[in-house]
Amino acid sequence: MVRVLIADDHTMVREGLRWALEHAGLDVVGEAADGEEAVDMAEQHHPDVVLMDLSLPVLSGAAATKRIRALMPNTSVLVLSMLSDDTAVSSALDAGAGGYLVKDCTTTEIVDAVNRVARGERVIAPSVAGTAGAAAHHGTQPSRPTLSSTRPLISKREEEVLRLMATGVSIPEAARRLFISVKTVKNHLSSIYQKLDSHDRAQAVLKAMRMGLIRMD
Repeated sequence: MVRVLIADDHTMVREGLRWALEHAGLDVVGEAADGEEAVDMAEQHHPDVVLMDLSLPVLSGAAATKRIRALMPNTSVLVLSMLSDDTAVSSALDAGAGGYLVKDCTTTEIVDAVNRVARGERVIAPSVAGTAGAAAHHGTQPSRPTLSSTRPLISKREEEVLRLMATGVSIPEAARRLFISVKTVKNHLSSIYQKLDSHDRAQAVLKAMRMGLIRMD
């Protein structure tokens, strides 16, 4: 069984990823909220794969990747980031990451990539495969990226609710911050679940980030 460590500074994203990975039969050995913690937990658990966000506090994902690869050459790193520019891709691959995904991919693609990286394969998301950084690591010429115009309709208020849920805010606290009632927040969540075909907050947040409906800066 592939052993995975999740490194992401958003609680709901980590919970959604854990659910998806464990549902697919992978063993999630821990969750880290910053880069320094990711390195410490990797040393403690020696996972097969670290699923690494780049935008981490304390220590960046790229720096954490470099340290993990230096300390534990048998542990692979798969980057999962909102960033898709050449600088981000290059920094991750130069640090020793074995793969690069962006957060518009499906959970099925994440699980497949984790398994492939654990086997020593390199996995680059199609949306970044044409960047100069990825091309340099593959020895290929950059190609024109493809863009998706599909974007489900959610209201501005639903987007605000989702962003708060992604940071682990409770429903009562979300109501207080948005100056609306608890019942209204719950109604927004019900609407979000229906629109995104989700069953809980973690699943809805993860799906919304994959679709580009919310960004966690």
